[in-house]
Formats: sequence, structure tokens, C-alpha cells
Amino acid sequence: MTSAPPWDGPPPLAVVVDLDDTLYPQAAYLAGAAADVGLAATEAGLDGARVHAALVRELAAGSDRGGTVDRALLAAGVPAGDLPGLVPPLVAAFTAHAPSSLPPYPGAAEALAALGDVVPVGCLTDGNPAIQAAKLAATGLLPLLTEVLVTDTLGGRAARKPSPEGLRVLAGRLGVPADRVLVIGDRPGKDVAVAAAVGARAIRVRQGEYAAAPDDPAAWAVAGDFPSAAVLALSAVRAAVPAAG
Repeated sequence: MTSAPPWDGPPPLAVVVDLDDTLYPQAAYLAGAAADVGLAATEAGLDGARVHAALVRELAAGSDRGGTVDRALLAAGVPAGDLPGLVPPLVAAFTAHAPSSLPPYPGAAEALAALGDVVPVGCLTDGNPAIQAAKLAATGLLPLLTEVLVTDTLGGRAARKPSPEGLRVLAGRLGVPADRVLVIGDRPGKDVAVAAAVGARAIRVRQGEYAAAPDDPAAWAVAGDFPSAAVLALSAVRAAVPAAG
């Protein structure tokens, strides 16, 4: 499913893409990280299989919430008083997960390359900087990106989308005004909202964990996958500036 109204106004000077569930399926990373936590739980003397299963359920309920490991341990029957000694090493196991490969969505690499032939392409992503760097390295897509900014490097969770600071900083690194970028991402409440916060437009990709989320706020366009979104972005980039009346 792909839909977009005609582009009006000056064309975008850069494209900014999200990472998780936009360029690759985040479920692949989360599955590996949860497995590593299960192994670490076994080494700590816990029922690793039970902790792993509880963590998978917690991640499925919302992968970007804080305290996920804590809730998984409680759900696995670990006494609350034992958490202070158990949570740090299990969180460290999650953070240290560095997959050798995370296959991008089909056509994502080619779509990024096509965009990069026309305009600078940046990646704006939320999360632990070490985790996000490991994900991006595993996708093999880093060489196709002009700049990458992990919002947490600007001030932790408070700097995550839809806070506009990350997009403003990234636009500056790309050498364009923030309101002249076109954002592509899977989450209306983050990717579409951060674009709106700086006066820019966005293309929502309906895939991944938030595929069924309502279009609120509404994006300029909606696409069923990243390559389709890239086609729409290229059409916008190549749009002529309307003649003055």
C-alpha cells in the first residue's frame, strides 16, 4: 500500500531515515539479545529458559520501554529483593549483543543507494548508542549513509524522538535546514512527529512492531515498505519549485 498527495513547495534537500523496523526488522535483533540474556541468567543460577521466555513477552509488549529486564525477572518468579544484584549483568548481556549479521528488508540497500545518488541521506535513531551502532554495523548499510546520529548521545532518553533536537543537529551535519529534510520512518508518534516538530514532512512506512499503529500524526505519505517510500521520496526530491504567481 502506497499513497501520497502531489508534492507542493520546495523539494527536500536531504532524506533522514529511521533504523529499527524501517531499514531492517528489529525483531531479528531482539530475538538474539533475549537469547543472550537467557544464557546469562542461566550462568547466574536462574532458570534461563524461563527468564528468556518472560523477556520475549516483555519485548513483544513494547520494545522501547525502560525496565524490561526487571519486569521479565519478576514475571519469571525472581524475588524483587534479588533484582539489584541480577539486573546489571543481564542488562549488560543485552547491551553487549552484537550480531554478525542483520539482513535489511528486501530492497533497502538499493533504495538507500538510489537516494544517496541524489541527496545526502542521514539516519536518526533512538536507543543505547552501543546497541544502535552494533545493529547498524550488522546490517551492512553504514557505507550508504552520509551521517548517523543516535539521539541518546544528545541527552539520554529525553532526547529521543519526537524531541526535535536530534533532527536539527543531524540536518546541520547534512548541511541543510531542518525544515528541508524528508523523514522516512515506521512510527507516527516518533518519526512523523519529529518531522512535524521542525516544519518538515515525513513518509510513514507501515511495517514492523508498529505497523498497525494509527496514522497520528498523519504523514505526507504512507508506504508499505522502505523501497516504496524511497520511490516517493525521490519523486519529492525531484519536484520542481512552483513558479511564483
